[in-house]
Amino acid sequence: MGISMIGVDFNKASVDVRSLFSFTKKSAASMMQKIKTEEGILGCIILSTCNRMEVWVSTKEEKVPDLYMQLCKEKNIKSENYKNMIVKREGEEAVKHLFYLTSGLKSQILAEDQILTQVKEALSLAREVYCTDNVLEVLFRTAVTGAKKVKTEVAFSRENASVIYQAIHELLEKGFVFQGKTCMVIGNGNMGKVTALALKEAGADVTVTVRQYKSGVVEIPEGCKRINYGNRMEFLSKCDLVVSATASPNRTITKEEFIKKKRKTPLILIDLAVPRDIDPQIKELEQVELYDIDSFKVNKITPDMKKNLDKAGTIIEKYRNEFYDWYSGRKVASQIQHIKSGVMEDVEARIQKPIQKLSLEEQEKIELLNNINAATEKVASKIMFELKDILKEETFMECIEGLKKIYG
Repeated sequence: MGISMIGVDFNKASVDVRSLFSFTKKSAASMMQKIKTEEGILGCIILSTCNRMEVWVSTKEEKVPDLYMQLCKEKNIKSENYKNMIVKREGEEAVKHLFYLTSGLKSQILAEDQILTQVKEALSLAREVYCTDNVLEVLFRTAVTGAKKVKTEVAFSRENASVIYQAIHELLEKGFVFQGKTCMVIGNGNMGKVTALALKEAGADVTVTVRQYKSGVVEIPEGCKRINYGNRMEFLSKCDLVVSATASPNRTITKEEFIKKKRKTPLILIDLAVPRDIDPQIKELEQVELYDIDSFKVNKITPDMKKNLDKAGTIIEKYRNEFYDWYSGRKVASQIQHIKSGVMEDVEARIQKPIQKLSLEEQEKIELLNNINAATEKVASKIMFELKDILKEETFMECIEGLKKIYG
C-alpha cells in the first residue's frame, strides 16, 4: 500500500520541539507543493495542530521517500537532534492511525472535537493547492465520515471535549472560581472562539482581542466583549486569567512587556498556542501561574471510557474496511478492464462468422454484435467481482494474474 506518514506529537515531543516542526497555512501549502514535485509522490497532505504535525504522502511504489530529511532541510533543523521523537507509519498502520486520530481517540483530551475540523481543513488546503490525489482524498474523506459517526453514536464524544474545558475543570478542582472573574482571550480564530465560549459558560466576564484591521468583520461569541489587539497589555492589568490561542509566530505576551505593568495581584496565564504565544520565562515571576497546552491531560481510562472506546473502535473498523475495499478494488480495476476488453475481443472474433451467415440486414447484424458485446462485458464483470467476494485476496490476485496472461 503506497501510503505513509511521518509526524511528531505530544506523546514524544514537548511544545517547544513541536513548534520547530509546526506549519502555518501558508508554509504548509508551500511545503506540500515542494513534496508533490518529488519523484514518485502522487499526493501530499500536511496536518499541523497544537498537538502534532504530520506529513502524509501517497506514492507510486512501496518505496517511501525520506520525508524527515526534507522536513529538517525545510525547517533548518539538525536531523540527528530529533530523530528519536519522529514517528513513521506506513500502509495499514498509517491508515488505522488516521481513523483513530480523526475520531479524537489519539488526542491529549480523549474524544476532543477540534481534531475533526483540523483534519478536514488539512484536506481542504491540499485540494486548494492541488497537492492531494485520489488515494489521500478518499482516505481522509472516509476517516472524516467515520469520525462523524463516532461523535454521533458514542457518548463521550457528545461532551465539549477540548483542552480549554479540561483546563477549566482542573482549575475548578484547585479552587479557582470563574464566576465574575475578568478573563481575556488573545486570538479570535477557532481555538479563541471555543475558549471564549467555554469561559463565558463557566461564568467569567470575557473579553476577546481583535486585530484592528479586522475589528469590523470578526465575530466573537455572544455575551463577550472585544478590544483591539494592540490594547491587550493595558487590559491585562485588570485580568484574573488570560488565555492566548493565536496562530502568530510572534509572542503575544513577552516578559519585558509584562514586567512593565508591575502587577502585584495573582494572575493565571494559559498558553494554548504552538509555537508558544507567551514567553515561558514569565513563570519565574511571583503571583503568576503559567500553563501550556501540555499541562492538561486525561490519563485515567475509566470502565465507561473503555466501553465507549470499544464501541468507537467497532465503528472505525467498519469505515477502515470500506477504504480497504475501495483501495484493493482500485488496484485491480484497470487490470479487470483489460481482461474484460480481451474477453470481448475474443468473443467478437469467434462470433463474426456465424453472424455474417445470418440472413439479416447489415444494421441488424451490427446491433446484434453490440448486444453480444454488452452481454459479454456484463458476464465478465460478474465473474470478476463475484470471484473477488468469495476468494481470499491472495487467491483472487492469482486468478487475475492468470487471466492477464490469457486476455491482458
